[in-house]
Amino acid sequence: MDNPRRGRILRGMDFNTDIAIVGGGLNGAALALGLAQLGLRITIIDASPQAVARDAGFDGRSYAIALTSGRLLQGLGLWDALEADAQPMLDIKVTDGRAGDGPSPFFMHFDHTEIDEGPLGHLIEDRHLRAALAHAVADNPQISLHSGARVTGQVSGADGVTLHLDDGATLRARLCVGADGRGSGVAQRAGIRRIGWRYGQTALVCAIAHELPHEGVAHQFFMPPGPLAILPLTGNRSSIVWSETDAQAAAINALDDDAYLDVLRPRFGDFLGEISLAGARYTYPLSLSLTHSMIAPRVALVGDAAHGVHPIAGQGLNAGLRDIAALCEVIADATRRGEDFAAPQVLERYQDWRRFDNATLALATDTFNRMFSNDNPLIRAARDIGMGAINALPGLRRGFMREAAGLTGELPRLLRGQPL
Repeated sequence: MDNPRRGRILRGMDFNTDIAIVGGGLNGAALALGLAQLGLRITIIDASPQAVARDAGFDGRSYAIALTSGRLLQGLGLWDALEADAQPMLDIKVTDGRAGDGPSPFFMHFDHTEIDEGPLGHLIEDRHLRAALAHAVADNPQISLHSGARVTGQVSGADGVTLHLDDGATLRARLCVGADGRGSGVAQRAGIRRIGWRYGQTALVCAIAHELPHEGVAHQFFMPPGPLAILPLTGNRSSIVWSETDAQAAAINALDDDAYLDVLRPRFGDFLGEISLAGARYTYPLSLSLTHSMIAPRVALVGDAAHGVHPIAGQGLNAGLRDIAALCEVIADATRRGEDFAAPQVLERYQDWRRFDNATLALATDTFNRMFSNDNPLIRAARDIGMGAINALPGLRRGFMREAAGLTGELPRLLRGQPL
């Protein structure tokens, strides 16, 4: 275990780190790398052993990294380690239908050649992204890792926050950032409440190998129980995120591999030839979670700790990376002005920047899921006509594409490919 380095006396409080990040997953590690560029001392508190991240094997999980999120990863110095294993996402095809019946004649097709910036994004396997982040964190002298420990106490004061860990260590930081997921202990200890609900759906996740090349096309097939996403990986492989009702998903997941594939095939179709499993299978329940606030005294939240959305648009990690880019920029600008970067008025700037976008994303994914995950004939007709209309209008279609690529709104510098 790496113990945090002790630091200077600042405004009457003895700090042994500038910023403590609770949660060493993708968001926590990316945030640490961004903040380290500012010369700040960062401590990551991670309940998992670090070897888990460095030595992760292939388990089928992958992420659709939007174009602007790719710029952030490049700005963090990670892209050289990721590029060879990153599959460009050239097109997105969205269809509607029932398992075994084929898709509706109405569809949406987003072609990357219609925007100037390049591919809409990349598909990166969890094992590659997690390992790249872990190695970069370990090699950065500004970052200390306190792994295998949990926070048991959290007290904010006028000048900083004190964290007590279950291994007996105590950390004193100017700011604590919660990057510890939907059940965020940081948020709970800070008195930040959240709203949310279960969808009654479970995602079945796996990777498949297929005979024919996918040509870099991502597919989203909406069915009454829930959507099926087919996301291209390097080689003749694709990642599957397949939503079913809780009961049906449990029954499918209990099947052996051959029977599992027999259920998947009529939903998947034969456009990529014969399919086979290429990795582990796993499931997770689908829900929405949104905090009432992203900040508290000496506390900020990023990623799923602040907002967890339905994976229908593949935007969960991208939203977290947008949080990270915004928080890094707010702290960078405050530091250059000589402000206390964890003062309430500074953290308010971060919340003002990100809260509306996150609430809008939660509402949009919730609405899309409710609209498409049903078999009401009137709603079905309306959504099919709507998809056909969007596909027929180039300006509207390009607007959706730019949204998917993360190119809309007030973008932080890291998402524009600029340094902090």
